Amino acid sequence: MARFAASISLSLALGLAAVFTDAMAQEQSSAPVSGLTDGQRIQLRAEIRAYILENPEIILEAIQILEERRNQAEINADQQLVARHQDTIFNDGFSYVGGNPDGDVTVVEFSDYRCGFCKRAHPEIKALLESDPNIRLIVKEYPILGPDSVVAGRMALAALQIDPDKFGELNDKLMAYPGNLTEAVAYRIAKDVGYELTELKQLAAEDEIARRLGANYALAEQLGLQGTPSFIIGDEIIRGYLPLREMQAAVAEARTASQAAAN
Repeated sequence: MARFAASISLSLALGLAAVFTDAMAQEQSSAPVSGLTDGQRIQLRAEIRAYILENPEIILEAIQILEERRNQAEINADQQLVARHQDTIFNDGFSYVGGNPDGDVTVVEFSDYRCGFCKRAHPEIKALLESDPNIRLIVKEYPILGPDSVVAGRMALAALQIDPDKFGELNDKLMAYPGNLTEAVAYRIAKDVGYELTELKQLAAEDEIARRLGANYALAEQLGLQGTPSFIIGDEIIRGYLPLREMQAAVAEARTASQAAAN
């Protein structure tokens, strides 16, 4: 709290300093401002200064309004991004689709099997799907944590193509693995799930799998995603880990917005 208060105080001081510096600079100019004479301009500034000193709470109110406007502007910009790339986000034709394929709200997750926060989010996503049978889940492979991550991501895309019915179990086990997920470990897990490794390795090495992974990288860049996990819930982009309760709130908000748009 003390650090937050200090930050606010510094911001206010810098803001006021900027205002008064600008005012002093303008006072040194002989050009009239907005049709006012020099005397009227000086009197107006004095009155504004006196009012701010008597009512300093208006500075916090102004900051709050500014933050709300900035937040809304960011939300609007993200919604435009989602609308612009909706086909690639929601219907790329190669990403895993779980939950209810006909659900009224879609949750898209960009994840990496070596990401600690992805592992933390995984059981919460499963709990979300169990608590709400009307959610469509899309998992986009987005391996960004080194070569072993890329190997696991390519393997996962190949496994999904070979046998989608086994993929949910593979995804669960890769996310649940507590140690260092190397290439050898990833393929051992795939073998335990029931995949034939020669076929799996051959497909994972093909150019088409690299193209699909590249498409996910390009999409993430276009959406301004820089880490994992990242989510799209409805038309909202969430950059970072989201606890179950907040995911549920985002789903409810997306569902309300969708229903309102349909009416």
